[in-house]
Amino acid sequence: MGKMIVGLIIITVVSTMSVINPKISGFIVDHIILGKEYNYLWPCMGLLLFVSVFREGFQYLALMLFEKSSQGVLFDMRHEVYRKLLHEDFTFYNTNRTGDLMSRQTGDMDAVRHFVAYVIYNLFRNSVWLIASLVMIFFVSVKLALVFLAVLPFTVLFVYLQMKAVGPVFAQVRQCFSSLNAYVQENIAANRVVRAFAKESFEINRFEKENAAYRQSEIEASKVWQKYVPVFEFLSTVITVILIVFGGYLAIRGEMTLGDLVTVNGYLWMLTWPLRMMGWLINDCMRFKASIDKIYKTYTAEPVVKIAAHPVAKEGIRGTVEFDHVDYVTNGEHILKDVSFTVESGHSVGILGNTGSGKTTIMNLLCRFYDVSSGRILVDGTDVRDMDLYELRDAIGMAMQDVFLFSDTIEGNIAYGDPDCPFEKVEAAAKLADADGFIRALPEGYDTIVGERGVGLSGGQKQRISLARALLKDPAVIILDDTTSAVDMETETQIQKALKTVTQNRTLFVIAYRISSVKDCDQILVMNDGKIIERGTHSQLLAQNGYYASVFKHQYGTEEQ
Repeated sequence: MGKMIVGLIIITVVSTMSVINPKISGFIVDHIILGKEYNYLWPCMGLLLFVSVFREGFQYLALMLFEKSSQGVLFDMRHEVYRKLLHEDFTFYNTNRTGDLMSRQTGDMDAVRHFVAYVIYNLFRNSVWLIASLVMIFFVSVKLALVFLAVLPFTVLFVYLQMKAVGPVFAQVRQCFSSLNAYVQENIAANRVVRAFAKESFEINRFEKENAAYRQSEIEASKVWQKYVPVFEFLSTVITVILIVFGGYLAIRGEMTLGDLVTVNGYLWMLTWPLRMMGWLINDCMRFKASIDKIYKTYTAEPVVKIAAHPVAKEGIRGTVEFDHVDYVTNGEHILKDVSFTVESGHSVGILGNTGSGKTTIMNLLCRFYDVSSGRILVDGTDVRDMDLYELRDAIGMAMQDVFLFSDTIEGNIAYGDPDCPFEKVEAAAKLADADGFIRALPEGYDTIVGERGVGLSGGQKQRISLARALLKDPAVIILDDTTSAVDMETETQIQKALKTVTQNRTLFVIAYRISSVKDCDQILVMNDGKIIERGTHSQLLAQNGYYASVFKHQYGTEEQ
């Protein structure tokens, strides 16, 4: 902000100095060319040269200050918006496409930079030129200045009309750009699916539609300035004609000298240039408004999951979890219905159920990715809504169903929860997840760079790295959301044996479709349609001969087997 203020001061000075050269030119005509006072020639020429060099030099300095200010504004704004994005909850990301959010961090941000670096500079400079030239013309000829002023109301009218016309058009341009960006991002991320289904031509056609919509929106925007820019050019020409006709008339009548006419002619560009630039600057202003509206919408979006204003202070979390008559409703759909259970610290619970039964939702509510619609979730006797959100999540190690690996080394991915931990800790977590063997078999071992989202690794390998990442945090609560679905039975058995050594003082949640993943848990919950329909140990559930026993028979054949 300081650089911009200094830049505005400099622009005020150098733009005001633009009135000096026309005044000197008029003096040269009246006193040197017509008056034969040649002793003034070299001082005038020297002053003209000095003013020009001084003005251009400081104008360059002002441009640099505005550019640095724009980069500073862009840096701070991008940082704040990114920080805001990191604090948004799952609901926000469920309703906003990644490509659209990316366009706000790139294209919309660049529109802000352009406005600060170029538009503010030109708006201020042209305003100073307009005011300074009119004031100086008043000193030369009041009549001529009043005639020039008569043109300004028409200028204001057409400025208003252009702003009114171009505002919605540029909002549509930004919307089409965001949609195009979101489409491209989505298809780049899903390129393997596109290739697997041989849908390249189909996607190209869809892209052409998005691209054509964006092109059409830009054409509609260009039609607006094509309509109004010639009007401002015409008004600037009218001012020139006024000077030639009316100014010449006043000079013939002797109300102005020839030098005065030359002086006003020198001020003429200071009047006409702002008019010529008006249409373009209005376009830039409305582009900026459309972009800043989208950025502001992102920045002011409030997360549904609120951080407690005065969180309950806790000296570490042990991991006792209780669901007390929990209901969860979203978009009119009842996902969880009166779910209640308790898991003591050091115990494990398996959650089994068909797709859409609410298994993963239970864990999302525990981590406060969403908040319950009714009921309570207690951790160590405290409602999770009253706890410090980051302390709660830091105490939970979660290997998610949808494995995401960063474009980093394998070591960096495992150590994500504790980036400064020693390598021995990374190695120990990898061994517990049965990942150390295949990692060391890779050409670069733990220094192997995994592709975006773990490209280059198998599903089972990604799951084991995700599990190692969760275990490395040494959390009080470990959540394994279908973490071993892509590994073979032998590997799963090894992982389960390893987990028993690290979960003795921790709470373990295992969400799975396979009986083998949950059968050794201290408690098993069977979910269906958002309800717990069965609960107990493996042997107890088999004895009930219900849904669990039916799944067991389908997977194993018979109970005896």
